[in-house]
Amino acid sequence: MTAEFDVAVVGLGAMGSAALSFLAARGARTIGIDAYFPAHQLSSSHGDSRLIRLGYFEDPSYVPLLQRAYHNWRTLEARLRADVLTITGVLQIGAENSKIVAGTRASCKMHGLEHEVLDRADMARRFPAFQLDDQEIAVLDPQGGYLRPEAAVMGYLNLAVQDGAVLHFGERVITIEPGDGGVTIRSADGQYRAKKVVVATGSWITELVPQLKEHAVPIRQVVAWYQPRDGFATEPQRMPCFLRDEGAEGSYFGFPAIGVDGVKVGRHAHFRQPIDPNQPNPPVNDADTTLLDSFIAKRVPAAAGSRVNAVTCRYTMLPSEDFLLDLAPGNPNVVVASPCSGHGFKFTSVVGEILADLALEGESSLPIAAFSFDAMNRFIDARQSA
Repeated sequence: MTAEFDVAVVGLGAMGSAALSFLAARGARTIGIDAYFPAHQLSSSHGDSRLIRLGYFEDPSYVPLLQRAYHNWRTLEARLRADVLTITGVLQIGAENSKIVAGTRASCKMHGLEHEVLDRADMARRFPAFQLDDQEIAVLDPQGGYLRPEAAVMGYLNLAVQDGAVLHFGERVITIEPGDGGVTIRSADGQYRAKKVVVATGSWITELVPQLKEHAVPIRQVVAWYQPRDGFATEPQRMPCFLRDEGAEGSYFGFPAIGVDGVKVGRHAHFRQPIDPNQPNPPVNDADTTLLDSFIAKRVPAAAGSRVNAVTCRYTMLPSEDFLLDLAPGNPNVVVASPCSGHGFKFTSVVGEILADLALEGESSLPIAAFSFDAMNRFIDARQSA
């Protein structure tokens, strides 16, 4: 006999776990299915930290979603009685006209966000871990900080179970078949009927959403940790999380010494190397460590002690590097979530709410028009005709 549900969620990483929790809390009969187990090494939702910031340089239109995300993170913490979000401030560093600095200031101005602009002398006095060039500045977002991704994922899964959701791990979904009044989800172990399905499978999204075959590209990401030379300067009270714009070299991100491994750094999208999501993440190599060692020695010298760890993980990039939160074209019973592109985790708490809206109501009152299939296709068309 085929089990029947209101909503099935396929993929229980950050976005899927949050969606499952919101759906179950609203009384929907839900099942969550994942090929692996929570916070596994092939996901994009494991590890010790992810940045969160309110002054969003990518586009000011993200800020209302972030404001809702902050509210939802605090709601999650209250229900879990556990810390998930820690405020350290976030510094956005670079030339005054750089994408990160100028974009952050534009977001702050548009939305009236609290922030400080610091020159090189200000930074040397207040945040001596960092090294700035003469003409560089920093924008301090005092509401920024970091999230604990595994605590968030496990927290949402636990709450979903408390609210009646069914969880199946170690079960790979093979097909999703539309039908009258819903969908059939087939796995290697069985099949399920649901009125709606949320597909949030990260780097495997194209296996179940063929419309993304040419567009959602899993790439290799590398991060490294360093035992700092100056442990005092790199404590969270004196070293905020940061983003750094290096112009043509791309952008870097980092965290203070919040764990035993020390200061964590990475370059956004690293070398943009595509990977096969069904293979293990490629190992760290000399080119990876040379890049990150050179960056930290030049830009965060107080942290540039011994490198103690470096790992590969993965991003799933869309052409515009925006999110995709929409109903599948021609199939309103399938909700597609590919909100990654290397900057999605901070939005988990609001994306879960949005996916529940889309599954139960077919739309959301939150501002997601920029994250539709139509918006993605317009971007692709414009880029091809440029």
